[in-house]
Amino acid sequence: MRIRAAVLREAGRPMPYAVSRPLSIEEVELAPPGSGEVLVRIHAAGLCHSDLSAVNGDRLWPMPLVVGHEAAGEVVELGEGVKRFAVGDHVVMIFRPSCGACASCSVGRPALCGPGGESNAAGTLLGGYRRLGHHSGEPRANGAEAAVNQGLLNHHLGCSAFAEYATVSERSLVRIDPTLAWQEAALFGCAVITGAGAVINTAQVPAGASVAVVGLGGVGFSSLLAARAAGARQIIAIDRLPAKLELAQALGATDCVDAGQADALERVRAISGGGVEFAFEMAGSVAALDLAYRITARGGTTVTAGLPHPAARWSFPAVSLTAEERTLKGSYVGSSVPSRDIPRLIELYRAGRLPVDRLLSEQIPLEAINEGLDRLARGESIRQVIRM
Repeated sequence: MRIRAAVLREAGRPMPYAVSRPLSIEEVELAPPGSGEVLVRIHAAGLCHSDLSAVNGDRLWPMPLVVGHEAAGEVVELGEGVKRFAVGDHVVMIFRPSCGACASCSVGRPALCGPGGESNAAGTLLGGYRRLGHHSGEPRANGAEAAVNQGLLNHHLGCSAFAEYATVSERSLVRIDPTLAWQEAALFGCAVITGAGAVINTAQVPAGASVAVVGLGGVGFSSLLAARAAGARQIIAIDRLPAKLELAQALGATDCVDAGQADALERVRAISGGGVEFAFEMAGSVAALDLAYRITARGGTTVTAGLPHPAARWSFPAVSLTAEERTLKGSYVGSSVPSRDIPRLIELYRAGRLPVDRLLSEQIPLEAINEGLDRLARGESIRQVIRM
């Protein structure tokens, strides 16, 4: 079938993206689902920094690439052998498919699935297939170099959600409550599960703890909301933009600190009485991670879910891990089991304990995606959602 999709052909075009137009809206061919795959009509897709990192070249992917990984949609066709979904199901896409059989999946850590990571890096669906192509191309499984020559397009994180439809592995989907609005449902596939999962699963923040969140995008705000839902007694929001700090206060932050101020570190330490028990870095920068580590108290835990440039390096006093009994942890997909956690997080939202709808900045059409990237890069929005 022919669909419209946002195609990235080269990374690193300069801002403003409204002028350089790194994403072109094209009519492309989408093959029907194969064995274990599902055809989904995309209704809403969020613009995330992971999409921006593909556009600006911070993270390299096989080109050409149909971008997008945070989305919600409706199942319209099932491939052979698919039993867990039915036509008409409402689903959220998960950007790390899990095979269910590798060492990580076997111990309940599907976010670290080996085959899922390999297929993502290769720009394919789980199993090695590509289902996107130009009009002249015939979608079929082949290598990345052949994809360019034969008219194939690569998949972004197994989803390629900036499109009207997507063929994905059934392992990239979670069924959700069909009464949830599409623009809200989309956020649970990345922003919410990553940010809230870091608090609930990775750090396991207990009631009464002190928490700081460095970087207030969709993921950072989701961490803030989860910390509040967990019963943290103190939540310090840290960002450079006054508008985001103002919203953080409205959403439950007990204190707000401008990260751009020279005395930001000292202010957080003073407010927290020497440091917080849990600090979350959600900005994807080494400077933010350094700040998060330095504001963590002795015996505390620093969690990072940010994805800086792969070449970025960070140094810290190694002795502090031992002498101060520190914990430094990474969190990917919120250390979650998506099929378990997404329905639970949606229930928390339904109960008013996780108001993720407050994170929606605006809804835009697919044609306005490059302008949306500019707003995202400037930090002017929390979550923009593309409506198909």
